[in-house]
Parts: sequence; C-alpha cells; structure tokens
Amino acid sequence: MVLRYLLSALINKAQVVEKLSESLPVRSAAKLTARAVLKAQEAGKEAAGRALRSRTVQQIRQEARQAPGGLGDLSQKARRIQRSLLEDVKDGVTDATRQIKNKTK
Repeated sequence: MVLRYLLSALINKAQVVEKLSESLPVRSAAKLTARAVLKAQEAGKEAAGRALRSRTVQQIRQEARQAPGGLGDLSQKARRIQRSLLEDVKDGVTDATRQIKNKTK
C-alpha cells in the first residue's frame, strides 16, 4: 500500500519521469516495444494481403457472382468454401512453421 503511494507520487513528478526516460533500460524497452509494434504491423499487412489472394476469398467472390440455385446448392457451396478455407489454414501453418525454422537457423 505504501509502496503504491510512493510510486504514484514519484511518477507524477516531471523531473523523475524525465530522468527515467533518459535511462538506458527505459530507452531500450521503448525501442524494443516500437520494433515489436512495427513488426506486428508488417506481419498484419502481409497476412491481409495473403488472405485477399487466398483461394477461399476468390471462391467466395465467385460464388457471390453466381445466382443462388436452392438449398442443396447452398450447402454444396458451403462445403467447398469450408474445404478451401481448411486448405488455406493448413498452408498458412506450414508457411509459418517453415519461416520459424528458417529464422532459427
């Protein structure tokens, strides 16, 4: 309880915050955080690009262009989409494991 009060009192002082921001551990942590955020953004952009190029999205677009032909036809379309989605997920997992193995070498 007392420690929490002391920490909050120190953090609210501008001089203490400025001194901490100039310290090596805090600067290193900030650089590490910024690097992680940038890599996550880059990975997200790549994943979004792969998702847009995936067979599943292309198949959904193609099925949407065609006129619906009844419930039987819809269930067949759903099964085809499910299969292609599973294939895309499997491909993504194998790509990710391959990239992880290449990075560790």
